[in-house]
Amino acid sequence: MKYLVSVVLLAVAFLTSSSVRSEESGSSESPIANLPWHSGPGSERIGSQAVIKTDADLSFLDEASSRKFLELTGNIPEDGLYVLASKSKDWWATFTFNPMGYVKDDDKIDADELLASIKSGDEASNEERKRLGISALYTDGWAVPPHYDSESKRLEWGVRLISEGQPVVNYTVRILGRTGVMNATLVADPETLQADVQSFKTSLTGFEFNSGERYAEFHEGDRVAEYGLAALVVGGGAAIAAKSGLLAKFWKLIVLGVAGLAGFVKKLFGRKSSR
Repeated sequence: MKYLVSVVLLAVAFLTSSSVRSEESGSSESPIANLPWHSGPGSERIGSQAVIKTDADLSFLDEASSRKFLELTGNIPEDGLYVLASKSKDWWATFTFNPMGYVKDDDKIDADELLASIKSGDEASNEERKRLGISALYTDGWAVPPHYDSESKRLEWGVRLISEGQPVVNYTVRILGRTGVMNATLVADPETLQADVQSFKTSLTGFEFNSGERYAEFHEGDRVAEYGLAALVVGGGAAIAAKSGLLAKFWKLIVLGVAGLAGFVKKLFGRKSSR
């Protein structure tokens, strides 16, 4: 992941019935609402690697519309990224696939050591954010320590971040596949974290790698990643640098930070929340 997402604490009022009515009537009241959201239930493609089945509470954007979504929220767009949002909860999530190869899942996860490594990258990454005109982002601690489920092949953790005095939590799920890792990142308000994480994880029950891409389908001769689970937590796409002893200075460039409050969201969507 190479994008810089400035998080709006997303009040997904744009997906409520009034927004839908606006869309149907051709209203341009909210450019985000007027994106071609795929309202569930349905089956959505995430690149060529996976699909996610959505229920009636979920809406999905294809790659082109996800780029537009990031632009509308003041973010740098990225190819190969897909957005999923809840209609009833205040969260949204991004999905991107990293073709890093087959990640062996037998290494130890030391949460304290990983947090120290992530925090040590704050200064360098904030210098880069400053150069790009983006607010500084600081690691506050674990909201949920990293943990791995060998049955589902999911590595999960939640990080508390602070920007301009405002907190946000990024809850990250790495789903291991045969040829790489699906990066699924939830953007949530700390006040509703528990409910949002549960809702997000429920949505992931509809996720499935395509045939030939599943972790269990690995066979001799497949590419094997040069790093394991711990490096995925420290850096994700910068994991090679982490393994080399560098402290993932670009980590803050690939997580989701804070850019505004709920009041800004209301202005962005062009109307007050109906919740």
